[in-house]
Amino acid sequence: MVIFRRLLGEVLRTQRMRQGRTLRQLSADAQVSLGYISEIERGQKEASSELLASICAALDVPLSEILGEVSDAVALEEAALDIASTPLAIRSTARPSGSGASSGGVVAAA
Repeated sequence: MVIFRRLLGEVLRTQRMRQGRTLRQLSADAQVSLGYISEIERGQKEASSELLASICAALDVPLSEILGEVSDAVALEEAALDIASTPLAIRSTARPSGSGASSGGVVAAA
């Protein structure tokens, strides 16, 4: 799933940068090649569970925290895709059906 790979990389990069660390520093601490970590951060490579655990340990961040952030980001993207795929007429002017009487209000689609 490309979206997961991209978002995982973004979360890892954000975490590394919050700590003010370089790829070189993370690479040395995680004992993973600098190039490979760079590819993971850019969403170009899939991180194995062992590699991800090593990176999380080097960042001193629980794997569950990283995966939770990725899960939240995936949910936001899915919601955005759902909204984008909903026809504009339904999103902007959905009206209740029934007796034909108009309440005058606009109902937003969930």
